Amino acid sequence: MPDASPWIKDVTSQNFEADVIKKSAEIPVVVDFWAPWCGPCKQLGPLLEKLATEYAGKFLLVKVDVEAEQQIAAAFQIQQIPLVVAFRNGQMVNEFMGMLTEPQIREWLATFLPSAAQTAMSEGLKLEATDPQTAELKFREALNLEPTADVIKIALVRVIIAQNRDEEASRIIAQLDERGYLEPEAQHLKDQLELRAASAESGGVEEARRAVAANPDDLALQVGLADALAVAGKHVESLELCLTLIARDKAGIGPAVKETMVKILGQLGPASELAGEYRRKLATAWY
Repeated sequence: MPDASPWIKDVTSQNFEADVIKKSAEIPVVVDFWAPWCGPCKQLGPLLEKLATEYAGKFLLVKVDVEAEQQIAAAFQIQQIPLVVAFRNGQMVNEFMGMLTEPQIREWLATFLPSAAQTAMSEGLKLEATDPQTAELKFREALNLEPTADVIKIALVRVIIAQNRDEEASRIIAQLDERGYLEPEAQHLKDQLELRAASAESGGVEEARRAVAANPDDLALQVGLADALAVAGKHVESLELCLTLIARDKAGIGPAVKETMVKILGQLGPASELAGEYRRKLATAWY
């Protein structure tokens, strides 16, 4: 009966754990508890199967014959059928008992199935590391569906930065900043953009080194070198230079250097041992 669609399958006690509980971590699973002698089940089952086929992968429909699978029926303490239970991430998230119409079932599915925007967002996240251009298309699709979703805008900024379109990314961050606050990730991206802008202004590591060599007393040029070093991934050298500048002119250029150093540490992330080490060094140098 089932199995005509890849999104419909029969399950027994032997594979219930794998095909329902574990599988629900990947995709919502709808379990139809039924029996051959149950009249309403014979009406409800085809409706569920039709929707599973139509939704084509938004959920998996699992059929459990409680007469044949009494161990499962006992585990769920099933006393009346039809009973339909939805699972996500290994947990029951919704259920209904008895007969529903097709529109009612669609409404029930909508309570736990991801929206079109959520689906596009999820697809973009899967592609982000390997294909930022396609990920961007997915994020833009999601944003068209939910134009006020700031989490989508932040994801869009990430992939735009990955494609070196910093000016465009900065415009989106500026729009987010107009709310009067930035989420930690948005602030992280803003800091990254500012470091990259400062590095570009200094002309990159080699040009910044030449400028410092020609004007060793110009501390602003050394801050530019620190920015360029950080963007180039030379974090230790960059951070050590910042500490040297703070020690040299704490009251003058020190606050600007501290701000630069905080941004660099933020780029390393809270779990970075290097960041932890240099946060302690910064605290010692500053206070």
